Amino acid sequence: MIDNIRMKLFPLIASVCSFVATAVSASEQPNIIFILCDDLGYGDVGVFYQNQRAEAALPDEPWHFTPQLDKMAAEGATMQHHYAAAPVCAPSRASLLAGVHQGHASVRNNQFDKALEANHTIASVLRTLGYATYAVGKWGLQGHGGQQADQKNGYPAHPLNRGFDEYFGYISHKAGHRHYPKEDNARLLHNTKDVTADFDACYTTDLFTARTKQWIIDHNKKTPDQPFFVYLAYDTPHAILQVPTVAYPQGGGLNGGLQWLEKPGKMINTATGTPDSWIHPDYRNARWKNNQPWPDIYQRYATMVRRIDDCVGDIIHLLKDLNIDDNTMIVFTSDNGPSKESYMKEQYAPNFFDSYGPFDGIKRDLLEGGIRVGALARWPAKIAPNQVCDAPSAFWDWMPTFTEMAGTPAPIRSDGVSLLPALTGVGQQLPSKLYFEYQQKNKSPEYSRFLPEHRNQQRNEMQAIRIGDYMGVRYNIKSHSDPFQIYNIVKDPQQSTDLAMERTDLQALMKDTTLRMRRPSEAAKRPYDKELVPSIKLNDLVSGLNWADYSTTSPWLANTDKLTPSAQGQIDTPTAKLDTIGHGSQRMVSGYLYAPESGEYTFMLNSGGKALLRLHHITLIEADAHYISGNTRSAKIQLEAGLHPFSCYIKPGKMNTLSLEWSGPGIDSVPIPVAAFHRAQ
Repeated sequence: MIDNIRMKLFPLIASVCSFVATAVSASEQPNIIFILCDDLGYGDVGVFYQNQRAEAALPDEPWHFTPQLDKMAAEGATMQHHYAAAPVCAPSRASLLAGVHQGHASVRNNQFDKALEANHTIASVLRTLGYATYAVGKWGLQGHGGQQADQKNGYPAHPLNRGFDEYFGYISHKAGHRHYPKEDNARLLHNTKDVTADFDACYTTDLFTARTKQWIIDHNKKTPDQPFFVYLAYDTPHAILQVPTVAYPQGGGLNGGLQWLEKPGKMINTATGTPDSWIHPDYRNARWKNNQPWPDIYQRYATMVRRIDDCVGDIIHLLKDLNIDDNTMIVFTSDNGPSKESYMKEQYAPNFFDSYGPFDGIKRDLLEGGIRVGALARWPAKIAPNQVCDAPSAFWDWMPTFTEMAGTPAPIRSDGVSLLPALTGVGQQLPSKLYFEYQQKNKSPEYSRFLPEHRNQQRNEMQAIRIGDYMGVRYNIKSHSDPFQIYNIVKDPQQSTDLAMERTDLQALMKDTTLRMRRPSEAAKRPYDKELVPSIKLNDLVSGLNWADYSTTSPWLANTDKLTPSAQGQIDTPTAKLDTIGHGSQRMVSGYLYAPESGEYTFMLNSGGKALLRLHHITLIEADAHYISGNTRSAKIQLEAGLHPFSCYIKPGKMNTLSLEWSGPGIDSVPIPVAAFHRAQ
């Protein structure tokens, strides 16, 4: 049974090779708008949970509304098993943009304002494929600049340096704690210029929406045939629970709703009232137990969520007005579970609305409530109305989804899989690799709705992995021997029944698999970093490796899961027969590597083109984005003696050259010998 689970969940080489990437014309490439909220809980969205509370109409269980999001869901797909990459914003957003899970990400834990690594991003790959790219809203991944930090080069990971053509928003994490740039002295940038002084009384949810609408309008006028990617990253309902100035403007789209006026002092049409003053009438007079009015702090929170809801409806209205709705995909989700902070005198707790939905856990937890955020996806041309997508998925799956929509496989370094089969019903959905890690010193909250064992739980080092219907999670990890709690989260979403004692097979698989899919980070050390990566046991192997060449026009090393080989065969080592790789092709060499002794191994790779080395599902060495031909890259890894699945991806440059060396227990730095490589008969 374990072998079946392993093969279903994490296939080394996909058995489905029916898809061949073909060029897609710009007119066929869909526009993409990715809307990311900050600290919005799964339970805050009507179709996910709030509508159930409204139907129950219990006086001590208040509810709020998201009518536009509900409409969006009815016109597309609800993704109830969609996960954020981490239970806090910075690592979650970094994994989203880079297309990798937290076992491979450069930003982990609470590394706010750390530079997003200089590698492929969703924006950079889509721009390469002909898209105009625009980021608006909260960034927080810029890196720390020096005295010239207001210049583009002062922020090494400014959006303009990570694939975006234009940027407007809060560059720093801290700025996103407050939602009136000028009044709150929260620095607002247009590209690299500080424009804060012009933005009186501009509520950021309104501001970022109005700016997005205007950018789409301008782009549609200037280059209507060029597809676009918009990353709209709200900073709400996060941090201080501030509310808008006035009611949402009537109508929507091109001539209604929020409008960009571009007049200093009145840049948008809602910059007219008093900042932080307007409460939605549905909530101003709302009552709950004993017919009491809602506390002000919860009127505020519900108003903030409703404002986001209005904004999403406004953007969809605009797409219809511009006749680009049919071929535009909109994705709506949140960066992590709900928060318990208000940044105000009156405290806020997400258990008033049960913003975590049917789950336990909130922001900073690896229980479902901290990372399962759900998503909505709408693309009228391809996604039928009222679809329910039950396939488990996560943030790193969007990069390969978007690149497949654009007609090209994603970079091989991405940990994701395309979600188009699950969303459109066309093709076979490959399984997502659902892995999470995070560290935080505090404890989970003591909400009465949570199970007793989940209240006041010490967090510290946490780890989670989902395999099929089962989620393994462990808190306060001291060593790799600590057991996972195992839950069938399809039948038991609150994680009430620990199956660890009866599923010892899954316990072993989860422990082994976590070690086989992550790289340690010096900046986020874990108790299991020095553990040996477990080997596998196989019989009937012979010497050598399999190779397969794939025709691909992508400038990066492409994911080959859905490509059909143009040629294939067997070779002795990855460095053999490189001269047979044709122009416009890349090679995948795969098999098994035998480590003669347990211990630390160092691998060294030098390529005349692009290359990537992977053991199990660990991306060990990347020589792709920004790689300078001929430079040696190295990486260390702890290996248990025995066989380890091996794959090497090669794309020739001016020279078809590759050297691959190792050192380890009793081994000096030498080319990996032929005797170390094995393949199935």
